[in-house]
Amino acid sequence: MTSIENKNDHELIAMCQANNDLGYTGLYQKYAKRIYNSICRIVSHTAEAEDILQETFLTVFKEIERLSNVINFEAWVKRIAINRSISHLRKKKILFSDLDSSTIEAEEEYDLQENEIFENKVEDVRRCIEHLPHGYKTIVSLYLFEHIPQEEIATMLGISHNTVRTQYHRAKKKILLSLKDKTYYE
Repeated sequence: MTSIENKNDHELIAMCQANNDLGYTGLYQKYAKRIYNSICRIVSHTAEAEDILQETFLTVFKEIERLSNVINFEAWVKRIAINRSISHLRKKKILFSDLDSSTIEAEEEYDLQENEIFENKVEDVRRCIEHLPHGYKTIVSLYLFEHIPQEEIATMLGISHNTVRTQYHRAKKKILLSLKDKTYYE
């Protein structure tokens, strides 16, 4: 008998569809930590992130028959988790405001010093992102860490692409200011 760690996603999904608990365990163990990290980048509260993780896998496992056609299990689960995280923020009345075109600033020219600061240690940048307002944090996390295009983020959040672009650039400026406030470059 082979270990579940050696099974690929299709084998684990087939085990789930045959009501073999080891299939569920294998998929959960393989992906839960990465999915949880994606949720945490959007939802700061640990207990809420854990709840969303459990709800996500519960939804996935209830729809196990649909998984036969899923090409990338992790991407599918991650998308469900991200959508649940955004819904959770909406329930908490976190608004992703749409900006009218008069408030959209032109993108500034490339600034070498800002770019150097922005390339700081990842942990410093993550800490700065953690302190952003929820709307900015969500957009930055979806764009930088989940690699979701800005147009798709706009659709997910129900706001314009220009708003996403502007809020991303404003968040980036806030991060840069936070990094500059530290004594890294004195």
